[in-house]
Amino acid sequence: MTSKKNRRNFILSSFAVVGGIVGAKSIGQQSQEIVETPNDLAAIAGKMPERQLGKTGVKVPIFGLGGAGQTPLSQPGRETEAVAQIERAIELGIRYFDTAADYGPSEANLGKVLPNYRSRIFLATKTAARDRDGAWRDLERSLKRLKTDKLDLWQLHHVSFTAELDQIFSTKGAIKAIEEAKQQKIIRFSGITGHHEPAIIAQGLQRYPFDTTLISLNAAEKHHPRSFLANVLPVAKAKNIGVIAMKVPAYGKLFQNGVLDGMHQAMGYTLSLPGVHCCVIAADSVKQLEENWKVALAFKPLNQAQMAAIEKRTANAWQENTFFRQWT
Repeated sequence: MTSKKNRRNFILSSFAVVGGIVGAKSIGQQSQEIVETPNDLAAIAGKMPERQLGKTGVKVPIFGLGGAGQTPLSQPGRETEAVAQIERAIELGIRYFDTAADYGPSEANLGKVLPNYRSRIFLATKTAARDRDGAWRDLERSLKRLKTDKLDLWQLHHVSFTAELDQIFSTKGAIKAIEEAKQQKIIRFSGITGHHEPAIIAQGLQRYPFDTTLISLNAAEKHHPRSFLANVLPVAKAKNIGVIAMKVPAYGKLFQNGVLDGMHQAMGYTLSLPGVHCCVIAADSVKQLEENWKVALAFKPLNQAQMAAIEKRTANAWQENTFFRQWT
């Protein structure tokens, strides 16, 4: 593995052959090196509501494209579909892209499209390694796949147990890689993610000044006896930590058996929760991506009565719509 002393030079030299790649800047800032599409991206992007992502000081659109799930981005053999979806996302003005080192070909697929637009997007990936050296290996591989020399957000992936936190924060833990990468300006912000146990994420936020947290927040989560809404959002809000929501439609299960009518209710509920700044949702197709984008464009915060009505509809269906809480 590359030594700490030479790692920054190694990463920079690895991308010397990649033309048009520029460093990450504030979202929406344009560069002469960016390859334009036929659409006026700035005009389109300006239509989507934005929120400041906690203490980062960076404004992000309320909706971003997720790179996980059983979707073209993360499944082998679907490169053509994946590239078409990513290109369409760019055309629509989507600027938040979320992936991870272990999402199959997701990072590589994003790397086929995003470099030409690097200065105007917010790029986030993750490592599931709990030790410093393993995290660095993931980071170097992620940068190579994504064809960039820096990340806007690097996150500790699906942290589920106290033992994992103890390893992460040990003298040779993954937090050392985060601190070194931030010091070397390879990453701008750090985060912790989880969908299993809210108490663990809350503990992580108490133990380290993360910039963001990516957590499961959907219209059924409120009814879980150990809810992320009740146990993580207050901690994040008190510390001004950026909150990114995932599992918003529960992989589409919220739309089955008449629980909710559609994404307008699922996304509307999650984005109306106090302290939530944005959400990332994967798409099965370009058409589904466009439908989700339209919902985000039309988003208006729900009032108390609307939130209560949705909670009533999910009260008897929370178990099947929080099934992912079993995953570690």
